[in-house]
Amino acid sequence: MKREYVMGNGAIALGAMAAGVNLVSGYPGTPSSEIIETISKYPHEGLHLEWSVNEKAALEVAASASYAGARTLVTMKQVGLNVASDPLMSLAYVGVKGGMVIVSADDPGPISSQTEQDTRRFAEFARIPVFDPTSPEEAFTMIQEAFDYSEKYKTPVLFRPTTRICHAYANIDVPEEFKPHAFEGFVKDSKRWVIFPRLSFANHAMIEKRNPEIGDDFSDNRMNFVNTDKPCEKVIFAGGVSYAYAREFLKDFPDIKLCKIATPYPFPEKFALSCLKGAKSVMVLEELSPYIEENLLKLAGKEHLDLSICGKLTGDVSVSGENSYENISLILSKFLGIAIGEEQIDLSSAPSLPVRPPVLCAGCPHRASFYAVKQAMRGKKSYFCGDIGCYTLGNAMPLDMCDTCLCMGAGVTMAQGFHWVDPKMEGAAFAFIGDSTFFASGMTGVVNAVYNEANVVICILDNSTTAMTGHQPHPGTGRNMMGDIVEKVSIENILRGIGLKFVETVDPLDLDKAVDTVKRAAAEKGVKAIIFKSPCIAIAKSTKKAEISEKCIQCKKCIREIGCPAIVVENGKVMMDTNLCTGCNLCAQVCPVSAISVK
Repeated sequence: MKREYVMGNGAIALGAMAAGVNLVSGYPGTPSSEIIETISKYPHEGLHLEWSVNEKAALEVAASASYAGARTLVTMKQVGLNVASDPLMSLAYVGVKGGMVIVSADDPGPISSQTEQDTRRFAEFARIPVFDPTSPEEAFTMIQEAFDYSEKYKTPVLFRPTTRICHAYANIDVPEEFKPHAFEGFVKDSKRWVIFPRLSFANHAMIEKRNPEIGDDFSDNRMNFVNTDKPCEKVIFAGGVSYAYAREFLKDFPDIKLCKIATPYPFPEKFALSCLKGAKSVMVLEELSPYIEENLLKLAGKEHLDLSICGKLTGDVSVSGENSYENISLILSKFLGIAIGEEQIDLSSAPSLPVRPPVLCAGCPHRASFYAVKQAMRGKKSYFCGDIGCYTLGNAMPLDMCDTCLCMGAGVTMAQGFHWVDPKMEGAAFAFIGDSTFFASGMTGVVNAVYNEANVVICILDNSTTAMTGHQPHPGTGRNMMGDIVEKVSIENILRGIGLKFVETVDPLDLDKAVDTVKRAAAEKGVKAIIFKSPCIAIAKSTKKAEISEKCIQCKKCIREIGCPAIVVENGKVMMDTNLCTGCNLCAQVCPVSAISVK
């Protein structure tokens, strides 16, 4: 064994490799992205690794491999599970042969997501087990057990780390080398692997009979843990990172009973009942939904327990957002009657943290793309439908170029809806979508637009990477996660293949040409596409810098129009922050007196 200091996502990756995983697929999404990236940095001969075009594709690739007996891992964030839900719901009925673990990383806060949805709820909905690690160290060992449970019960299982587990660091003891799991290969059996109503009916009955057995199995598993067997009147239940916070607070109070629920579904009822012996009141600490709390309430009713259960439903724990050590300390001190005021540092006089709203990077080509459309459509009725990615930040002032943002790929189809309900169909409908998102979920929307003869302009902001989640490759970048140089998939060819006649590629940093292209596209009828192609400044490092000369008349148009963070005002004078500037030249093209030049 050797010791590695790794991020929680790295611990999950190494745990899967220690379990002998044979195939890993996924789609990047914070906070899960580093799992696949970690595996790519370790020797992984005999293991297939891929960024799939979306989560649905990733799950389906893994499903057939699991049918063959291979151990598979699928990674995504919680909203990605929505995309993968179609195959997952059927797979829950069909089952697997090789262990299949689906990592769905939840994002309390939410810090970088559209929703705060709770994967534990999804596990219950799909009727499959879910594992909820409380630390990176536990994630490493727990995911290995998850593969074992998957194979034991022939079912896919969910693995639910949250942001603070994914991004915490810890020392992990890992094997010197990783050996892929040996598997039989696919054995044809249409009665097992082809989903028909008769099979679904039989397997649903089997699942409902099996799940209580898994709950009993979980009750005897060391993953669910209680610190003392002594009967206590006050008992604390916790899951995920909230357990770690509670354990830290209670380190000087070893006689207070703290129960960890690491396998929320199927709920380990026997374990929970053993923890409740002698209890009069219970506090439940968990993030997002009151899942453990509700199961304890059901259990108390079922067993006729005279018990007070506190948590989110009683208002003692926040119903949304992250927990922290500080708020857990306050909740437990009140519940237990422990005075902690003397030990706390008075922060009442401390200054507030500065407000740092998210903003497009200095030199980001998306700023130029949005500005070109804004200039071309100035004074004209327009709808601007955004999407998920860096370019969502186009909604901020002064650009103000995203009227909507719903989910990945929705911008393309929502623009069509605006077109169809516009009273005179005179408003120009624009959809903004990134190159990675186009491959993930944008193409079907384009087909829908062509098929239904919509009048929309699709703006593909092609910066040659998946920038928002950490610059992962995609089908248009010419490389994959196996380290191969592959043929780039051409977005232009796809669009023309779908049937678009107007498809033009333009550099958004060539402002005049970009504006002209937008005007011509808006004037055409039907489905048009503009590919704004310019690399992300994080992957195309620039040594150029813009300079502001004495010709500057302090009109501040550059600040008012484009909002680049590299242009600042110091002592009432417009200045260029050369530490941020990339010399993209957009500000120079906006300046009315040619006071800005790029060197």
